[in-house]
Amino acid sequence: MSVKDENSKKSMELFLKIGLNEKTASNTIENNKKLMSDLTAIIYEAGASDGCDKTTGNLLYCVATRLPISARMNRSDLIKCIMSFKLPAQRNAAIKYFEDIESKDFNMNEFEEACGVGVDVSAEDIEKTVSEIFEENNNSILEKRYRTNEGKLLGDVLKKLPWADPQIVQKVIGEKMCEMLGERTAADNEKPVKKKEKKEKPAKVEKAAAEAASKPCEEVLNPLPILPPPDHNIKVHTEVSFSDGSVLRYSNTRELLDKHLKATGGNVYTRFPPEPNGYLHIGHAKAMYVNFGLAKDRGGCCYLRFDDTNPEAEKREYITHIEEIVNWMGWKPFKITYTSDYFQELYDLAVELIRRGHAYVDHQFTLHPHAGDKWCIYPSYDYAHCIVDSLENITHSLCTLEFETRRASYYWLLHSLGLYMPHVWEYSRLNITNTVMSKRKLNQIVTDKHVHGWDDPRLMTLAGLRRRGVTPTAMNEFIKGIGITRSDGSIINMNRLESHIRMELHDSAPRTMVLVHPLKVVITNMESDKVIELDAKIWPENKSNDPSSFYKVPFSRVVYIERGDFRLKDSKDYYGLALGKTVMLRHGFPIKCTDVVLADDNETVVEIHAEYDPEKKTIPKKGFLHWVAEPAPGKEPLKVEVRLFDKLFYSENPGELENWLDDINTYSRVVVSDAFAVPTLKEAALGDKFQFERLGYFVVDKDSTPEKLVFNRTVTLKESSSKPGK
Repeated sequence: MSVKDENSKKSMELFLKIGLNEKTASNTIENNKKLMSDLTAIIYEAGASDGCDKTTGNLLYCVATRLPISARMNRSDLIKCIMSFKLPAQRNAAIKYFEDIESKDFNMNEFEEACGVGVDVSAEDIEKTVSEIFEENNNSILEKRYRTNEGKLLGDVLKKLPWADPQIVQKVIGEKMCEMLGERTAADNEKPVKKKEKKEKPAKVEKAAAEAASKPCEEVLNPLPILPPPDHNIKVHTEVSFSDGSVLRYSNTRELLDKHLKATGGNVYTRFPPEPNGYLHIGHAKAMYVNFGLAKDRGGCCYLRFDDTNPEAEKREYITHIEEIVNWMGWKPFKITYTSDYFQELYDLAVELIRRGHAYVDHQFTLHPHAGDKWCIYPSYDYAHCIVDSLENITHSLCTLEFETRRASYYWLLHSLGLYMPHVWEYSRLNITNTVMSKRKLNQIVTDKHVHGWDDPRLMTLAGLRRRGVTPTAMNEFIKGIGITRSDGSIINMNRLESHIRMELHDSAPRTMVLVHPLKVVITNMESDKVIELDAKIWPENKSNDPSSFYKVPFSRVVYIERGDFRLKDSKDYYGLALGKTVMLRHGFPIKCTDVVLADDNETVVEIHAEYDPEKKTIPKKGFLHWVAEPAPGKEPLKVEVRLFDKLFYSENPGELENWLDDINTYSRVVVSDAFAVPTLKEAALGDKFQFERLGYFVVDKDSTPEKLVFNRTVTLKESSSKPGK
């Protein structure tokens, strides 16, 4: 095969990877060599040589074919803009802009405005707009219930908020439907009778929104596949600007790159580089997902590297914790290394820089938790980080956006020392509402005992989340769901994390019954010495009658219900127990309240008298209560301690407050030491997870003793599920 034919073959493979059809690609290669050259350069500049989605590929083709000569100075910025698009709607808007380019001059600001660049649609904006659309369609929704066309509602919202994430909008619409209509009924699940009248075609925006929601663009959720392969590190970024206005163009020499590729075998090498100065939080879970995830996706390796250059703040305790928590999160490091392992190399290179007048030293004389007293000087982060990346043959140095300003010094140092340069890429930090993520602030609230240690379940530390019962799978799915983008400054609502937790625990946590605030009920028409053993389903959705699908619940003359499930006066919208009213005890019998015993204040209910229907002749349609009975006559039910957690801070972004400690929610931890539980819970072990019916998901805490179990509430159930009968 000739060189010409070989080049044509490579160009064809490249163009097909970005989604061009074979005819267009072939025509470009055979008839327009300049376009072929321009398009090839654009694809590599965009970092899309390994492929991209078809819409993005069409946009890159538009840049090559439709961008006016007068606007070529905008090309680099335009390519960066296109590759940063988060939503399919942005790409569609960009295609539309290029379709009309002949009727107007290209304007970068106008292009960004047309594509929604920089527009941040908050969760509050989405909630507000969804509420407005529901109000406009209130009568129709109430009439059609779950037969309402949610696609049309989605389209209506996206007309007002075209740059909102369709997946988030769809989720909010679903939650709003549930809140407005309650649970689905049998009638809701019946298929509607088809009418013969002609159906109207959905509007383009509705169709696009529905497709976007059903088929989320992979690049929106995970842009890592567009990062260049290791053998493309011959060009490492294009420009680095300095304060004096100079612009340097850096690239690895062929000799450096070949030496690197020989050492790595051409594989991807990344690193997760925490500083051992505190416990890891959920932001570090995102960093693990990015670094370990890229290596796993490309069949490469990821180091766990301790960035231990500040011995005053570092402890062996933190090193041990980090190793253990990385393993718990499901990641297996290729090697565990320490920046201090490279102190000799760093020292030798520093001497050379000092000789050239390019460096200085900062004397500390503090004992190092890993290196001991061998060194009395320590390298700064900016000095050590880039050099150790190079020494460890890192192919992709992935950091959060606050390090973007340090990219210039990163490349300057490696260039000055003639060392291999990795590809650097920054992504947004993970910020969550109603908490703080700063290690300094976390250390303060732990040290000042506003919480009970680094693993307090109210903290967003990984140790705290684990103790709360959150699983690594739920956290990684949450991170995958919010995406890996360069859009900084946004704060993710904690409800999104809780939603992923619920989804996993719904399928994995067995059901059981516990009462937080028990109220005594005496079944007057039942013998005092009688105990009936009932079967309760561990998994309500499981239709199997296999014995392993059930757990045993005793039913006796004395049972207990939640105090909040009884009222002296009944009302139309109340599904709990009241005088003269019948409710159903879940997995048990209908009971009817016949009398109430009050305390001396004539207000506080001390005891309820009721009659049960052993034949279940009349089962109420609404009002199913969870309960716990005496396991034997006169024997009190199993007592457990239940800890209920709420958001640690009142404000969504407490870190911005001047007196942020004053914003701590004093009711974020409520301890109930005398809750009642069914007997089978006595066998629960540390870490076991359950759904306490109508109360939420709980996990056995490490403070449990043989005498009393302690349960932490991981997350509540959905609000609609907390009402009796739901």
